[in-house]
Amino acid sequence: MTETAQMTVEEVMPTLAEPEREMKPALRKGWAKRCPSCGTGKLFQGYLKVHHDCTVCGEELHHQRADDGPAYLTIILVGHVMAPLLHIFYVHIVQDPLILATIFTVGTVAASLYLLPRFKGFMIAFQWAKRMHGFAGKK
Repeated sequence: MTETAQMTVEEVMPTLAEPEREMKPALRKGWAKRCPSCGTGKLFQGYLKVHHDCTVCGEELHHQRADDGPAYLTIILVGHVMAPLLHIFYVHIVQDPLILATIFTVGTVAASLYLLPRFKGFMIAFQWAKRMHGFAGKK
């Protein structure tokens, strides 16, 4: 028999015994790059590196993984906003391609750098609220 077959239900599915967490406050805290539990501690210890645990309340955050989701959402949102703006600017405001490319390069990079950590915090908060985390350290 394997080790996973010998685990109890509480070890495999700890969410059955734990109360449900509120989604909206957690998402707001995550968007603000704060701990989804207390809303006070910083979620990141750099630009995108998640703290091992909250410096204020001690909530473990190391097992929350956003992977490529935040980058995907950032690309989708920035692309869907910038493409129509590029057309509008070209038709009505600026027709010089070099100036247009400069404006939209700076705008796209700025919007992406602003949104990426917020989407990551949002996704981590969503995972935290739904208790979606791996079994880090358990074998």
